[in-house]
Amino acid sequence: MEHTNLALFDLDHTLIPADSDLLWTNFLVEKKQIEKVNTRLSDKFFEEYKSGTLNLNEFLAYQLRPLKTIKKSTLLSLRQEFINKKIRPIIFQGALDLVNSHLSSGHLCALVTATNEFITEPVAQIFGFHKLIATMVEKDRKGEFTGRSCGVASFQKGKVTRVKEWLADLQLTLSDFEKTFFYSDSVNDIPLLEVVTNPVATNADDTLSDHAKNQGWPVINIFDNA
Repeated sequence: MEHTNLALFDLDHTLIPADSDLLWTNFLVEKKQIEKVNTRLSDKFFEEYKSGTLNLNEFLAYQLRPLKTIKKSTLLSLRQEFINKKIRPIIFQGALDLVNSHLSSGHLCALVTATNEFITEPVAQIFGFHKLIATMVEKDRKGEFTGRSCGVASFQKGKVTRVKEWLADLQLTLSDFEKTFFYSDSVNDIPLLEVVTNPVATNADDTLSDHAKNQGWPVINIFDNA
């Protein structure tokens, strides 16, 4: 099927009003799978993320450790419970409607998130995305998680790289579409917002909101009526 338009979406605080990485960590603590969250370190990562200065390698080393220390079969069971109890209840109709407005129009749609693929794969399926572009998790020869990431992380300029690589696999480029949309809340996503024809600041943080207004980009909030 040929798609005339492309629609890309960030996840955390864009389609859901929370940070899925943090929800997952807290869930693992709740299920007594990991020790209590290091609040100081968690707060440090969050502040760096908001300011656009996050050291992603340091964060991923911390965030992906449970994938190595918890048995894979247990992880998969925990993930299903996590999706049902922590994610589905915060997927509001406004987010579903926004994505569906593009899907029903025949647009090629992708979830483009810095959160790792283990957490976000089921979320992408709930929304019905054609493609998930997330930070990839490494597996060993037996298919077990190593607790490390691999490839180009889907973060900041890495999102642009990963989107272009995906399109290249389809023998496409951004310029092959009449319109290209990207919805995001974060200053970290300015690189990808700047290369699409229709950037939309969605539930934007203060920095992105100011930048969007200066650029003349639309600013929307889909959680207002949630």
